[in-house]
Amino acid sequence: MIEIKNVSKSYIQGEKIIDHLNLEIKDGEILGFLGPNGAGKTTVIKMMTGILGIDEGDILIDGKSIKDEPYEAKKNIGLTPDSPDIFLNLKGIEYLNFIGDIYQIETSERIKKIKELSKKFEMYDALNEKIESYSHGMRQKIIIIGVLLHEPKNWILDEPITGLDPKAIYDLKTMMKEYAQKGNVVFFSTHILEVAENLCDRVAIINKGKILFLGTVKELQDKMKENTSLEELFMEIIEDD
Repeated sequence: MIEIKNVSKSYIQGEKIIDHLNLEIKDGEILGFLGPNGAGKTTVIKMMTGILGIDEGDILIDGKSIKDEPYEAKKNIGLTPDSPDIFLNLKGIEYLNFIGDIYQIETSERIKKIKELSKKFEMYDALNEKIESYSHGMRQKIIIIGVLLHEPKNWILDEPITGLDPKAIYDLKTMMKEYAQKGNVVFFSTHILEVAENLCDRVAIINKGKILFLGTVKELQDKMKENTSLEELFMEIIEDD
């Protein structure tokens, strides 16, 4: 479970980018985090994962404060970032072994997981090539494989579908569903509202650092008194804000 409690963040003194945000993501749930560019989505994700500090409030990862117990909290997080351009001088297998070392994954289990995941994402034959030689989609895949090696209780994804081919998108969505069904949290931001509508248990719509709506697509339709798509409802609620 992830609990965001009254969290605020300012980049310029007195101007809140995130304004007293409250959000709870339950075990076994896929929650889509939606909002226009500049709404605060990536800032929230960076605070959830300890990349950015929190000015006010706190974020609990399975009961562990990301502020006060960052090491314990981060052990239960797997982050798929919005940019996969990291560790470009490493080979794919070197990167995965580096991640395995960080999370102290036993050798036989590591080998098994790397083989299983890299074959699923059609990356097995590219593991001995440098990441800098990979396409954007291949870099995204190697990051996802690395995230899933230690099977984190809370899987956080920032625009994960960008650059993936149709099969990889299908595989990723399937894995996200299976991951949540095991009782884990899947939290992801996306601009592809059709995917969010079909995949998520609930959606949270953020704009100007505040949550405008939290609930199911059906609850949003009832609130807006319109039986239309999430895309149309999203545009209406953002324009009304």
